[in-house]
Amino acid sequence: MSTPPLAGAGIAPGPFSGPQSQAAREVNTASLCRIGQETVQDIVFRTMEIFQLLRNMQLPNGVTYHTGTYQDRLGKLQEHLRQLSILFRKLRLVYDKCNENCAGLDPIPIEQLIPYVEEDGSKHDDRGAASQLHFASEERREIMEVNKKLKQKNQQLKQIMDQLRNLIWDINAMLAMRN
Repeated sequence: MSTPPLAGAGIAPGPFSGPQSQAAREVNTASLCRIGQETVQDIVFRTMEIFQLLRNMQLPNGVTYHTGTYQDRLGKLQEHLRQLSILFRKLRLVYDKCNENCAGLDPIPIEQLIPYVEEDGSKHDDRGAASQLHFASEERREIMEVNKKLKQKNQQLKQIMDQLRNLIWDINAMLAMRN
């Protein structure tokens, strides 16, 4: 899967100088994805810088304002926007190249990517799955019974607490009447 160098595709040739020029000619999809990820990070960083500049920038609304400072900030903003445009073009090139490299690949079903341990025979699989299902349903039934008993006990405890509260209330009322 040999591809032409990225420098010819509009991507800066800076990191591929010297002995690494051979690596530039053999860019694979994984390295393109890494370059794309770095480009997205650069885009986010530049966008954050643009918003920071816009937040610090005051509107010229008739208030005396230093035109030199305004022009300087406006120049920085335009430079960041230009760089952002270049980064988006670079990202588009990387995206197109990745799609081109992956066009002939057959998609692998997700189920095949999950590793699992097989038992010795297929007969055991059917019986093992059935026994596990039976065990799980029996365990669920037992849990439901325990929950039902717990609810009954909680109701009984609530009734006892209510009776004790009423009894204490009556005792306090009698003591208050005696005094």
